[in-house]
Amino acid sequence: MAHKSKEIWKVWGNVFDNYTLRNLFKLISQGHFEKLQSPISVGKEANIFTAETKEKKKVIVKIYRLESCNFNKMYDYIKLDQRYQYLKKHRRRIIFAWTQREYRNLLKAREAGVRVPLPLAVLDHILVLEYIGDDYIALQLKNNPPENLKEFFDKIIEYIELLWKKAKLVHGDLSAFNILNYDGNPVFIDFSQATEVRTSNANELLERDIKNVCVFFRKQGMKNLDEEKIKERILS
Repeated sequence: MAHKSKEIWKVWGNVFDNYTLRNLFKLISQGHFEKLQSPISVGKEANIFTAETKEKKKVIVKIYRLESCNFNKMYDYIKLDQRYQYLKKHRRRIIFAWTQREYRNLLKAREAGVRVPLPLAVLDHILVLEYIGDDYIALQLKNNPPENLKEFFDKIIEYIELLWKKAKLVHGDLSAFNILNYDGNPVFIDFSQATEVRTSNANELLERDIKNVCVFFRKQGMKNLDEEKIKERILS
């Protein structure tokens, strides 16, 4: 199977280095998936693919780029996280910690009752995640506004509050780009930058998350969105 996959993946040769290929084959041998299907996005920080399991189910494989990711941005976020203060500014260790951080943050968010993709496996700079969607992957909120704006908005604010009060996390980069609209309900994604509420800049990140969400929904026609009152509710 590994040899077969290797032949199929030759087309991705310009994306995968040898280290990444070895780790992908380890994940295959552990039974997390059998083959990649198609790219969702190929960017500077991460490559995201759909993959297929032995049971013909879809999963997501997220691979952080070892050479061309925004390493300085990663370090700026992670150096304030007390869970990772032991790290020095070493590229690979930071990227591996960044990936592990996303895995841990997703678990904490899910345990708090926030709808996020279930993290299935992590290996160095690779994450295997639950696939959100049916025949087609769920669209980002920016490309698929909900029919019931208020209900969707209220659920987002509920999730932000659950993150803060139960998971003790703030997403830190929440917007219509990393909220999916699946069956009329929000699903939060991209948790690598999510930060503990005890971190010095947590309140600032919370304000930014609330503002980004309110800006989007105002553009959709919602009125009387009071960012300060929302923040007070979450912090109460």
